[in-house]
Amino acid sequence: MTEIHNDVLEDDDFDTVLSPDFDFSGTLMFEKSFLVRGKLSGDIDASGILLIDEHALVEADIKADRVIIRGAVKGNVTAADRVEITLTGKLEGNVNAPEINMETGCLFNGNCTMTRKPVV
Repeated sequence: MTEIHNDVLEDDDFDTVLSPDFDFSGTLMFEKSFLVRGKLSGDIDASGILLIDEHALVEADIKADRVIIRGAVKGNVTAADRVEITLTGKLEGNVNAPEINMETGCLFNGNCTMTRKPVV
């Protein structure tokens, strides 16, 4: 059985929240935690946690420390720490991360590459 690290995260845990009625297109860069509830297209280059909420749609290549997918993502995902795809999550793209967790019932179409975390 796969252990899922899907923490219970609240709005207060995020520095920025992209609301459901917001549609963003372009390059998104951030250093702290970010919650997407709306539509986003382009590229994401970030550090910190990125959470794509259940009804969100992201069409972007993503680079972040930790990526949690509860909604739909079309694009490649690279994480320095880990990628989590929950039961409601859908990912069409490749994943590259040291740790990858997929809940039973999620949708994943792509290639998966697990890398080692750098030793400090």
